[in-house]
Amino acid sequence: MKFVLCAVLALAAINPALAQRGYPDKPIKLVVGFPPGTAADIIARIVAPKLGDALGQPIVVDNKPGAGSNIGAELAARAAPDGYTLLVGTSANVISDSLYRLSFNFSADLAPIALVAEVPGIVVAHPSGPNSIAELIAAAKASPGQMAYASSGAGTITHLWAELFALKTGAKLSHVPYKGSAPATIDLLAGRVTLQFTPASTVVPHVKAGKLKALAAIGQQRLAALPEIPTLTESGIAGFEESLWFGFNAPAKTPSSIVERLSAQTIRVLNLPEVKAQLDAQSIAALPASSEQYRALIKRDTQKWAEVIRAAGVKLE
Repeated sequence: MKFVLCAVLALAAINPALAQRGYPDKPIKLVVGFPPGTAADIIARIVAPKLGDALGQPIVVDNKPGAGSNIGAELAARAAPDGYTLLVGTSANVISDSLYRLSFNFSADLAPIALVAEVPGIVVAHPSGPNSIAELIAAAKASPGQMAYASSGAGTITHLWAELFALKTGAKLSHVPYKGSAPATIDLLAGRVTLQFTPASTVVPHVKAGKLKALAAIGQQRLAALPEIPTLTESGIAGFEESLWFGFNAPAKTPSSIVERLSAQTIRVLNLPEVKAQLDAQSIAALPASSEQYRALIKRDTQKWAEVIRAAGVKLE
């Protein structure tokens, strides 16, 4: 009996597929590189229970915030490639590859499992600011550098949205970085800055209350919450179809059979009506896509944001 057991264990070591047949046989950790209450955390806590049910093991959300989500991403990248440590990857991670000197590379060290969701962006203004994108561009060109916009920090997606806007339109704006979207929005509401390029979920209530003006949606489509607001593309800025996206990743050497199972189950869960409804309630859109589609998005955005960072001369302060 002892000989048979040893033989089975030895065969499992030689043939990883045999060892993976029981996956998962213990809880899975899902690392989130942001604090509780952020979009990445909300997505994780909505999807994790259903995905855990589908896999037959609980998925524990583990918040590891800091350094623009790089702390959590590095932890996941260095974890054992066995499918028991996953990461909520975001647009922030592909941006970090061009801004930080990291001990890991998001594209190379973390395998894409599936694209999960997106939060569309929006351009909003203080009530005293411009009434349209055309007015914004005209005012910014008439008085270069006088119109200030708030971002959630230097090098964040909200900063780069504005830099891309400036590159495409020739508008000269003044950047005022904050430590997060919340303080940036507070100063916008107070009129200390004029504009904000931000995830729509953070400001839609203020727009509906008449405290801010919505100028344009940043994504490919108009916002469901504000269908009357045109997109930037409809406002005459071609090719501006960005969003803040989220996906699930695993350490790069995770066996393909595990990645494929996680991908299939993640996509199935994201298509459940109750999961879509929970995400919609948070102004987050389910965006289920395969690991290959997610890989292509990572490649595209890594290159795109590297070009914007270089062209705009973005540096961390």
